Amino acid sequence: MPDTPAAPRTFRLSDFDFELPSELIAQHPAPERSGSRLLDGTGAAPLDRIFKDLPKLLRAGDLIVFNDTRVMNARLFGEKASGGKLELLIERVLGGNQVAAHMRVSKKPAIGDTVSLIGAPGQADHLSATLLGRWPEADGPMFRFVLSNDAGDDPFTLMARHGHVPLPPYITHTDSSEDARRYQTVFAKNLGAVAAPTAALHFDEALLARIDAMGVQRAHVTLHVGAGTFQPVKTENLSEHQMHSEWYEVPVATQQAIADCRARGGRIIAVGTTTVRTLESWAMSGQTTGDTSIFITPGFEFKLVDALVTNFHLPKSSLMMLVSAFAGYEHIMALYRHAIAQRYRFFSYGDAMLLTRKLSAPEAG
Repeated sequence: MPDTPAAPRTFRLSDFDFELPSELIAQHPAPERSGSRLLDGTGAAPLDRIFKDLPKLLRAGDLIVFNDTRVMNARLFGEKASGGKLELLIERVLGGNQVAAHMRVSKKPAIGDTVSLIGAPGQADHLSATLLGRWPEADGPMFRFVLSNDAGDDPFTLMARHGHVPLPPYITHTDSSEDARRYQTVFAKNLGAVAAPTAALHFDEALLARIDAMGVQRAHVTLHVGAGTFQPVKTENLSEHQMHSEWYEVPVATQQAIADCRARGGRIIAVGTTTVRTLESWAMSGQTTGDTSIFITPGFEFKLVDALVTNFHLPKSSLMMLVSAFAGYEHIMALYRHAIAQRYRFFSYGDAMLLTRKLSAPEAG
């Protein structure tokens, strides 16, 4: 009798935990964007490379897809009438000078209260925020504010003038001119993110020129990365996790580039998990723009992406689950063990890895 196939593995949150020495969490970017390290995970055994070696792993006819979102100066500081300190992290601009924001404060202001925000040094701009309620609904996780100043500027203008770079929670220094430059991709275009698509931070103009010269095509999508990207999954049963929502768009030119790539037999290479989420959301729903809360765990059937450039992710994060779904759980955990042993730098300002999609039988989430 033929062997009965083994039941697919059911994964739990604890499967995606690992011990990471704190000194491996990169606090600053590498001196040169493309000078970061690149862990080549495309074969059975890991290979240690430098990121500027990436073109050696590409082929003419491939299509490399980037997320062209631009990070807002989304962090604002303020003070309540009582003197209590307050911090806002603006996640979305809603229109009518309204924003949706996360709020850090010891005691929340009441609906209708106005708080004073701290303007940029040397600018006499009376900046304030008035609390309207929760967002996106009455018991939503964020807060809806109206931002205002003397000139009636829109929130994007106010953030550009007065806001701070929204560095991730594991980066401990206050934002600087280095962060304003390096926590942004060289091709950042569409303003709206509160976190950078960090895998793309490794690309500089010289590297992009080399990729172009070898006949690799380039295309862009937009996904405005939200603060939820840094939140760990908290439910041991993964099916109980509520994924955060982010806005995306797949332009017509990118849709055509993907069709052309498939027709010529090239590979679709996503730069960053945000690009993966965008492309696979489009492939699943057929919607070229809108909000996505796609949660990719082992067992997910990828429809578009063949290879992935990505940074190293937080333990127990949805992004650890995504890369495990993409390249295989055991393979990913082995790569992470190697990266820790070889002292790779982790997270947003850290090093990168290159993965190819696992083609064997899927694992169950």
